[in-house]
Amino acid sequence: MRFNCYRKVCYLSCLAIISSALGLSNALVAQDKLAALVRVVDLSVGESVQVELCNGEHVQVKLLDLQETRDPIRQAIRSAMVKVQVDGEVIKLESGMYNLPQVLGKVQIDCSVTGGYNSNGTPGFWGLEKDARLRLWPAESPLLRPGTFRYPVEQRWLATRTWFDNEPVDGGTKVLQKIYYHSGLDIGGTERLVQVIAATDAVVVSSGDDVLSDYVLKDGSLPKYGEGTSPIAPRADVVYLRDSRGWYYRYSHLDSIDERVRPGRVIKQGEPVGVLGKKGASGGWSHLHFEIKSKQPSGKWGTQAGYAFIWEAYRRQYKPQLVANTSRKHFVLAGESVSMNGYKSYSASDSIRRFQWLFTDGARARGPEVTRTYSRPGVYSEVLKVTDKAGNIDYDFANVHVLDPANPDLYVPRIHAAYWPTRDNKTDELITFKVRSFGTTEGEEVWDFGDGSPLVKVKSDGNVDPQADNGYAITTHAYTKPGDYLVKVQRARSDGVAAVFHLHVHVVRAGTQAATTN
Repeated sequence: MRFNCYRKVCYLSCLAIISSALGLSNALVAQDKLAALVRVVDLSVGESVQVELCNGEHVQVKLLDLQETRDPIRQAIRSAMVKVQVDGEVIKLESGMYNLPQVLGKVQIDCSVTGGYNSNGTPGFWGLEKDARLRLWPAESPLLRPGTFRYPVEQRWLATRTWFDNEPVDGGTKVLQKIYYHSGLDIGGTERLVQVIAATDAVVVSSGDDVLSDYVLKDGSLPKYGEGTSPIAPRADVVYLRDSRGWYYRYSHLDSIDERVRPGRVIKQGEPVGVLGKKGASGGWSHLHFEIKSKQPSGKWGTQAGYAFIWEAYRRQYKPQLVANTSRKHFVLAGESVSMNGYKSYSASDSIRRFQWLFTDGARARGPEVTRTYSRPGVYSEVLKVTDKAGNIDYDFANVHVLDPANPDLYVPRIHAAYWPTRDNKTDELITFKVRSFGTTEGEEVWDFGDGSPLVKVKSDGNVDPQADNGYAITTHAYTKPGDYLVKVQRARSDGVAAVFHLHVHVVRAGTQAATTN
């Protein structure tokens, strides 16, 4: 008889943490250890292993093949596909890149990372020593036990820029061959306005530079981070929490940390951790870097890919009816073709009826997948609109980064924009918009709020100093009528090379309940 494994998960013996041993008046309380539902295996091509699922059932898993696709500019992996056999059935999986676990027989399975990400990237992040990492759950199981995890920011899904599992980070002044593959989750937001909250019940391990004494070596130093030997790397803008699964959660780039978040304190799910910002090694754009570390099959500490977990939590909390998703960024030379798709868009009723595309040059197209060729360098933001059978709509934006073939080592200007609040917007209420450009100090940002109002010009600092207190240019706007508004902001250099960025703002009439699809 099969049953949901989360119903079988029990609290194991208490992990007693003695406060006196830590020298803390606010004791670490005894916590029950919560068993994780996921099973993780690292395999080389041709290798097979039997896996016991969390419900006690067994499956035979074999890694049949691995194909990694790299771009010709940076030799960065843009797609990694594995072929996996589970109990004789075969499935192809793309690693990371906004992909969710797929059902095959009696399991859900995903591939969180492949070995190629170590070759010119950051091998210590994942703790992977074989060709691929696979994760398995029973087919009917949640990914995390309900009630034990929530979305860590108070804003709508995909409200602005993200960098999620395995995405190469493209940016800076020059194109570098050393790749930073994003192992955590960068959730963009509006600097100093977005509340960051605890995703789980947890113990505070570190708050800024203050670290729980158990993690400090006898000489006062911390264990070396980056080679899988330690799950934490404290910093002034960072909080680390440890939950009862034994997983560590990193909250980075915080503009401020809540004064109650102190080492040794037990923090409850949903309590404030701090306020989203751009401090630390943020690259100058405001976001939360959220990353989970756990012990991996190699015996090392490595990233526990978090995209599927935060999506499951968001869906439980907010119950969105429709979410547009264009997934990964695109990185090409002018003259090359780009294929974009909306296949990862979500409908609660599984009833997406229409995919519509609006391109920067004014062209339009229909269908879940489109191909475009860009003749001019720049950063393009291509609009995807999805509509379900009930008439719900949502938007997402495909980011296309196009380099000049004559200067392939130089980046073109880029923009990050965000707004607040991102939910429950009402007519005649001011919304705060913030924007910052990167890679140019020429020109100024021009806002089009999508309601026929006059264009608004502002000028950010161009990220000359990533930590500049006034780096973002700020403006406000109020909508007089309810509706879904496409907001566009752009900035161009004197040679005409431009960066374009879009936002989607949903507004309801004042006095009514705001109901967003997302």
